[in-house]
Amino acid sequence: MKVLVVIDMQNDFIDGALGTPEAVAIVDRVKEKINSHLAGGGMVYYTQDTHAGDYLRTQEGRKLPVPHCIEGTEGWRLFPGIYHSPCPVIRKGTFGSLELAEEIARLPHRLESIELVGLCTDICVISNALILKARLPEVPVLVDADCCAGVTPQSHKNALDAMRMCQVEVKEEGKSE
Repeated sequence: MKVLVVIDMQNDFIDGALGTPEAVAIVDRVKEKINSHLAGGGMVYYTQDTHAGDYLRTQEGRKLPVPHCIEGTEGWRLFPGIYHSPCPVIRKGTFGSLELAEEIARLPHRLESIELVGLCTDICVISNALILKARLPEVPVLVDADCCAGVTPQSHKNALDAMRMCQVEVKEEGKSE
């Protein structure tokens, strides 16, 4: 079975509080990837960055003092057209999700690969890719670079390079490792 993980494709990361032109630019490609994956019989998981109203008093909030993805707000919701019911959504309060890795590890089918897409390459995508690689070291973990965006183009590139060093396969338009 092939698993696709859609990381934090939420309003606040696309065109909201922490949105970037690069994030907006990947939306249609991510939608196409999800639709293709589901049509091929694969499993899709979503993560949803989730903070409470006291976000600014958390360690993350003190280091990144921009309220975002506050549970129940419009910015917290998955971007329109991204979510497909009944695919599982993992709410996470930090960059990477141990729960996501454990849920995928418990799947009853043999895993062919785990592919990640979404936001932000340099924070949550890399965190989840490395957690999944550590939890399931013999399962190929892939990242579609054309369906990811970082905080900046340079930090996106740096994260892709770091993941390559950790044996995460990075797929780029026309290229594959």
